[in-house]
Amino acid sequence: MEGTIITHVPYCGKPPLPADIWLRWNLDPVLLSGLAAVAIAYAINVRKLPHVSLRARASFYAGWIVVTAGLISPICPLSVALFSARVGQHMILLLFGAPLMALGHPGEVFGQTLRVISRPRPSPLIATAVFASILWLWHAPLPYAWTFESTFVYWAMHFTLFGSALWLWCELLNRQPEGLIRRSCASAIASIQMGFLGALITFAPRAVYVPHFFTTIPWGMSSLQDQQLGGVIMWVPGCVIFLAIASYEFWRAIEETPFETLEFLRDGEIALPR
Repeated sequence: MEGTIITHVPYCGKPPLPADIWLRWNLDPVLLSGLAAVAIAYAINVRKLPHVSLRARASFYAGWIVVTAGLISPICPLSVALFSARVGQHMILLLFGAPLMALGHPGEVFGQTLRVISRPRPSPLIATAVFASILWLWHAPLPYAWTFESTFVYWAMHFTLFGSALWLWCELLNRQPEGLIRRSCASAIASIQMGFLGALITFAPRAVYVPHFFTTIPWGMSSLQDQQLGGVIMWVPGCVIFLAIASYEFWRAIEETPFETLEFLRDGEIALPR
């Protein structure tokens, strides 16, 4: 009918009220089937790789549980009401679920199913650039608003964010001695860019995320306060976790550098390695 306004209901439903939030679980059968398929495929294929330790397998399953909780728990509908909840959901997936799953060697395990031919590993700096680009894209106001208008766009956001984070963590948690400096630099860059984005969101002079202009009121916050909280949730954990990885990799690089390359003074001059 002409003049009728049709509003798309976001994937996680309408914004919840505090009184009913714990009743709002996302039990989408398609999502549950997909999550179950990932766990089953991993269990089947990892049996063909006896060198993958029980600890690595347990890490993958722990990450799978974290990701599942982030997608089906009440944080899903809460993310429709609060920007800070959406950012919190992203941090659960990107900073906890993804690294735990990366420790389970998913590329090697799922390569059994996909018949992936082994190729030289790309640089972790490339993975960082891709991850940063996708993170900034989906937290820009306009693309962010699109995720509330289309279920396809909503899942495009989650797949690309989580996929790029998983790729990055697979590179950063690679235990091979070569590439220590590159991994350290990649971690530092990831820390800086995530902190910078979080700071921009935190200190923005006005609220910019339109879907949350009126949904935060029942939760006792203005849309600007909600936005500031979301910025801090991205800023602090993102900076700290990636910076810790960068420091660890840098320390490993120093420890594994031959002593001869660390000679400092000979006759008052810096000795360059030959």
